[in-house]
Amino acid sequence: MAAAPVSVLLLALLLQTAKAARAELGDGDRTFPTGFVFGCATASYQVEGAWNESGKGENIWDRLVHEHPDSVADRSNGDVACDSYHKYKEDVSLLKDLGMDVYRFSISWSRILPNGMVGNLNRAGVDYYNNLITELLSKSIQPMVTLYHWDLPQPLQDLGGWPNPLLADYYVDYADLAFGLFGDRVKLWLTFNEPYETCVSGYGSGHNAPDLDLDGVGDYLCAHTVLRAHAAAYRLYHRKHAASQKGRVGITLNSEWFEARNASSEEDGLARERAQQFKLGWFAHPIFSEVGDYPPVMRERVMANSLAQGLSRSRLPTFSAAQVAALRGSADFFGLNHYSTYLTSSAAPGGDKAPAASSSFSRSSDAAVQFEQDPSWPGSASTWLKVVPWGFRRLLVWVRDAYGNPPVIVTENGFSSAGSDLNDTARTAYHSLYLEQLLKAVHEDKCNVSGYIAWSLLDNFEWNDGYTARFGLYHVDFADASRPRTPKGSTGLFKTITKTRRLPALPPHTHQSHQSHQSRHTDDRNEIHGSDARVV
Repeated sequence: MAAAPVSVLLLALLLQTAKAARAELGDGDRTFPTGFVFGCATASYQVEGAWNESGKGENIWDRLVHEHPDSVADRSNGDVACDSYHKYKEDVSLLKDLGMDVYRFSISWSRILPNGMVGNLNRAGVDYYNNLITELLSKSIQPMVTLYHWDLPQPLQDLGGWPNPLLADYYVDYADLAFGLFGDRVKLWLTFNEPYETCVSGYGSGHNAPDLDLDGVGDYLCAHTVLRAHAAAYRLYHRKHAASQKGRVGITLNSEWFEARNASSEEDGLARERAQQFKLGWFAHPIFSEVGDYPPVMRERVMANSLAQGLSRSRLPTFSAAQVAALRGSADFFGLNHYSTYLTSSAAPGGDKAPAASSSFSRSSDAAVQFEQDPSWPGSASTWLKVVPWGFRRLLVWVRDAYGNPPVIVTENGFSSAGSDLNDTARTAYHSLYLEQLLKAVHEDKCNVSGYIAWSLLDNFEWNDGYTARFGLYHVDFADASRPRTPKGSTGLFKTITKTRRLPALPPHTHQSHQSHQSRHTDDRNEIHGSDARVV
């Protein structure tokens, strides 16, 4: 029998949820708290285009897609993308029509500093972002600016990129410039977007720009520099700019929820926590924990493996006491990107007790966790993105408990489809289900969540997936030189939410609750067969 279409599976899950939703969420609980903000997100390389116009310099994604087009699924690139460089006013109008409070976008470092270094300012690039910010404010939309969203200037990569500790100094110079240029109007800043992906996919496993395979070494060095850069930029803002600009600076970290494959297995439970620490804790623990530094489990395991491999020191670098202090508390809010859930088990017997000796350097052998997804979970156009709403709530609770309930803004959450998909019922269902779990986390679990930013405003260049995966609330016709935008059905959900500040009630046509669906995947993990298993 052919598999059911994604939209059918997702709508079935939506219906399964309805009975429990009516029982568990009272009328008032479907209302978002006072001050809760909604927005959409994009990133410079994914939407702007104009890759070599008006003085912009080359970045690492320009280099990768031009020299190695086969690194992208459809051999496409971001040379034109959504052409937001020329169509930004239209994009702002779309945001206004949706009723959004916030637009999260990133600055292209290469567009304002073509060689990555201050002293070589590109005025046309500065004008573009000034014009975008002015247009947003004219429509009462607050800009949230990401300083770094994966597009390092190529001249800085030629110096070694993020594994080079000197990159922290160049980044702080750039951040200081941006604060000075735009901070009188920008009150929400993100230093980095998903540094895990910058470091692991760029310098570890080698499939994102700059496409280097330095697993177990380059990724750790990259993260160390990025964290130092983040802390220095945060401290500089509060020392030099905060008093006059009165903004807030955070960082966006990404994580799946990790659930033990077999709830009764102690090893799977320990693997679950290792996975969370090696993914989210790697960057969150130094910033948001009371003690700072890397998670102890990372320190212990990477050191043990490094010594077993004949090294005289850990492959995981060490912070000085001053650096630990500078990092600890270096965020005014926690930006969280979340999409899906994985099941975890130990990659080797006893893997939770001590790392298995391996001659190869890799984070996989350091963490010793195997990941898989339940084949019954509804899917999307992205193999990694399964629809598991209850994992979202559990992740928010984990952040609450691990880091003292910091203020959280969900800076990305979204669903991918293929083709035009204008009647995107699956995307509407996804956002409805995940927002319901967010409301439960806020009202029942008292998680300190103050915003939700959907990925993405537009279909765009999705990195290695090119244009084969579409996350937008608006369809973009990339075959048309004018890049027309067309609203999808999911825009209706967000127009309703931003107007009423409530999540519409889920359909009442069900006899099976989402609670029973969730319970099955909590208790019967040992019965999963045929799932997509991998070790990372």
